[in-house]
Amino acid sequence: MSFKLATWNINSVRLRMPIVEKFCIEHQPDILCLQETKCRDSEFPAADFKRLGYPHLAINGQKGYHGVCIASRRPILAIEPREFCGVGDSRHIAITIAGAGDNAPIVIHNFYVPAGGDEPDVELNPKFAHKLSFLDEMTEWMTRDGVGRSNAIMVGDLNIAPLETDVWNHKALLKIVSHTPVEVERLAKVQNAGPWVDVVREHVSPGERLFSWWSYRSSDWSNADKGRRLDHIWTSANLAPRVSAIEVIRDARGWDRPSDHVPVLATIDG
Repeated sequence: MSFKLATWNINSVRLRMPIVEKFCIEHQPDILCLQETKCRDSEFPAADFKRLGYPHLAINGQKGYHGVCIASRRPILAIEPREFCGVGDSRHIAITIAGAGDNAPIVIHNFYVPAGGDEPDVELNPKFAHKLSFLDEMTEWMTRDGVGRSNAIMVGDLNIAPLETDVWNHKALLKIVSHTPVEVERLAKVQNAGPWVDVVREHVSPGERLFSWWSYRSSDWSNADKGRRLDHIWTSANLAPRVSAIEVIRDARGWDRPSDHVPVLATIDG
């Protein structure tokens, strides 16, 4: 009853459906969590996903911006989107799937945390203030409701690279949104609220550089390799030992008309 779960900021699901198909055929994820789908629910390419073998869909979209979805080969027992900061901008969706054998069901949370704009100053930049408020609300909710206590998985574009090895140059990015100390501190509070296990870094040493995003501004992105690890897979403590493999599909950044993010893939044993 093992399954593969992937997270990917696709940066417009309709525009990039050809590489979604390529990824699904080559890597066969059982559950695919996408962020920045950028379309209303009525416009989502559901027929394409069903043709690829994903008949079960949980969608939380909006016109032109943000949006998250989970496509699953496994039946979905429940769907629950959550609104943060009273904005209603389609940044979260959760599903419940059956556990293996007598195991309890598993809840999977898919997040798209606000990017936060360019200036890391809450007084000058409302987008940065929104990002910090969003993270604070995540922490409060997870602490209050015990969201990550057992049989839970949290994935998504969290828009923060927390470790020095999650960015191409730690010192150069300390004042750049996504790696500032205040963001890293806030993300640590979210993780401790689970408590969540960063299973990617359980399998890839924290001392090893690892990225999942490379800017469109760099035409020679691979050689320059000025990346960041913005895309994460966390599990509740009881599920972490069941994660047997992690893979970051770096090659996807070089596919035709790519997203600036690449998929991160986990195998969870039954």
